[in-house]
Amino acid sequence: MNREQKIVSLLSQFKELGIDQQIDYNKFYLYSLITHSTAIEGSTVTEIENQLLFDEGITAKGRSMAEQLMNLDLKAAYEQSVTLAINHTDITVEMLKMLSSVVMKNTGTSYNTALGTFSSANGDLRLLNVSAGVGGRSYMNYAKVPMKLSELCENINNRRKALTKADILDCYRLSFDAHYQLVTIHPWADGNGRMSRLLMSQIQFEFGIIPTNIDKNRKAEYIEALLATRESEDLDVFRNFMFDEHIRNLEQLISNYQTSIADVYIGDHAKSSAVDGLNDGLNDGLKLSERLKNIIAIVEENPIITVGEIANRLQVSKPTIEREIAFLKTKNILLRIDSKKAGSWKINRDGY
Repeated sequence: MNREQKIVSLLSQFKELGIDQQIDYNKFYLYSLITHSTAIEGSTVTEIENQLLFDEGITAKGRSMAEQLMNLDLKAAYEQSVTLAINHTDITVEMLKMLSSVVMKNTGTSYNTALGTFSSANGDLRLLNVSAGVGGRSYMNYAKVPMKLSELCENINNRRKALTKADILDCYRLSFDAHYQLVTIHPWADGNGRMSRLLMSQIQFEFGIIPTNIDKNRKAEYIEALLATRESEDLDVFRNFMFDEHIRNLEQLISNYQTSIADVYIGDHAKSSAVDGLNDGLNDGLKLSERLKNIIAIVEENPIITVGEIANRLQVSKPTIEREIAFLKTKNILLRIDSKKAGSWKINRDGY
């Protein structure tokens, strides 16, 4: 099976399992995209720490303010990008500059050059030349950037309008090409990597395809693919890397989901209480997993604890805890008293 067939097969399996229909799936997958994108740029904020930062306003201990602002700014940019995608807004130079100003809002820098002052915090295009690291090749001359960026936008829009949601592989190719081409033009003095991944995601959001997440642990391979594509001038090099990365992501998501389901449904529906154990089975013969037992214990200890805090205690994602809580609610074991924000949890001992 080639990589394109593999992608189609995994996407079909992903949809059949209904992973994208989980509670707040889109929100928390977005948080993962943000965490990995900033990590590639040096952030050490974890996904769980970002969930607490975004949802509860709880800052991460031991993380710099600059790192946390980087993540908050990228979250704001992604939220705007999603709205633009939903509205099928054309990609323009002004729109990209606006998104860049959001990405760099709190971490941008002002530059003084012979041509004048510009600020990455305002989304201004660079007025100086830059190179790719120590001893690296220089990016295109700053004077060419406005024209090349305009040409890129026109190309993206022409290709967008020729595609439908049924053209899944071509939608991915367009998003990967836009990613590579934007980072190659390197329009800004700062934030080009985050902007290129943001543009890729926006195109994927627009066509309703599962976004591609570049794992922070594969930063070296990612940069190598960008450099190899630039050297060879062959877009298939980067496309193939991104397809392989997407395959890896989908396989991991599916595996994590299946493992999580297995953790919940570990009972074998045996009717004998002697086989199932004493007082740890549900009325329908299913057993409580260790995670479910831990959630019950945590809630009993602190009835006003938040879902995010439970996730942090157990070192798992918030969507996982929400899924587990939904399961406990369906079994009438866990009850919510009053409102979501001001209420509390109650354990129904008659439920198990």
